[in-house]
Amino acid sequence: MSTILMPRLSDTMETGVVVTWHKQTGEMVEAGEILADIETDKAVMEYEAYESGVLGRILVAEGEEAAIGQPIAVLGDEDPEDDAATPDEAATSRSSAPTPTPAAQSGPVTDAAKPSVAGPAIERMPASPLARRDAVELGVDLTQIAGTGPGGRIIRADVRAAAETLQPTETAESAPAVSQDLSPGEEVPLSLLRRRSGKRLADSVRTAPHFYLTASADLENLVDLRFELNAQLTEAGRQKVSINDLVIRACALTLRQHPDVNSSLSGDNLLRHHDINIGVAVAIYDGLLVPVIRNADHKSVGVIAEESASLAVRARERQLTSDEMAGGTFTISNLGMYGVEQFTAIINPPQAAILAVGASRREAVVLDDGSLAARTRMRYTLSADHRILNGADGARFLADLTKLLENPWLIIA
Repeated sequence: MSTILMPRLSDTMETGVVVTWHKQTGEMVEAGEILADIETDKAVMEYEAYESGVLGRILVAEGEEAAIGQPIAVLGDEDPEDDAATPDEAATSRSSAPTPTPAAQSGPVTDAAKPSVAGPAIERMPASPLARRDAVELGVDLTQIAGTGPGGRIIRADVRAAAETLQPTETAESAPAVSQDLSPGEEVPLSLLRRRSGKRLADSVRTAPHFYLTASADLENLVDLRFELNAQLTEAGRQKVSINDLVIRACALTLRQHPDVNSSLSGDNLLRHHDINIGVAVAIYDGLLVPVIRNADHKSVGVIAEESASLAVRARERQLTSDEMAGGTFTISNLGMYGVEQFTAIINPPQAAILAVGASRREAVVLDDGSLAARTRMRYTLSADHRILNGADGARFLADLTKLLENPWLIIA
């Protein structure tokens, strides 16, 4: 018999959520088979079995979260129906497996072990750590719930379903106070991705002294060039080029001239990266992913267009690999497609800067001869880490970027 632990599937992963079990208890598992789909802070990834055997017990049900190294299943030849131990008792009795402290025994989850409305019987029930915590917060008695998890284990969904059936007077003591003129609303759990990225960005705001510089460019020539390029690409059956693809290429070329912008902090040193790997922020339904276009300064606009389109699709389907999201040296976030004219973005640590790109719009512009004309313009804001860059550094970067955007033939040369 062996214990299957929650694997580390990305360099920033701390916990994982079991999305799908591809095998059920009692079924044979062969080494190399896909055993489960695990949601990390970046993607949903397949987890392969490393050895063969019968899946004896599932300890973490679908939709539940576990820390790295925490037991999620048991692989063995015994019939799981013959084992009277509850999943939680089995998880805590395996002293031979090197497991970290379970989530139920550390951090805020330890409140589940304190006396509460649910009573001390909570600890004796076969329930997941998250279910125990919710039971305490919602005032639900676990002894009155029939679990729907493996082996009758009580999972988070069981507790929440039970809480919805309680009368308001039964939960008044445990529920947070709500103003009489406000409805309680609906609590929606934050996804693992949103929680993890939120923590990283909050740390970035606290530790990196941000400053912001905004510039704008006349895109009339770039729009005309893009029209001609896309006509040729369409005829050749290739991916069309977006304005953002041209911005990516322009940033990559500008970063060659400004290596400090393509850098990060390494202790007390400045680490100037030799490769220019541009992360492109992609909004998905439950958060934000940043796939990376590697060596963007050595790729044509057409290749960048194909890569960015493919990565965006894979990001929205949560199929990106860890390698596809690692190694970024500079990030671009574009909200122009949503009609946003200008915004500021939070630096993606440990990078030195991020560029927030707004929408391109037709505007009335005063020309050099004093006449008015309708021109296409776009605004973009550089968020920079003042520990690495000064205002003048950022200003020079934006000035050179603007020159490229206004002279786009240099982008494709």
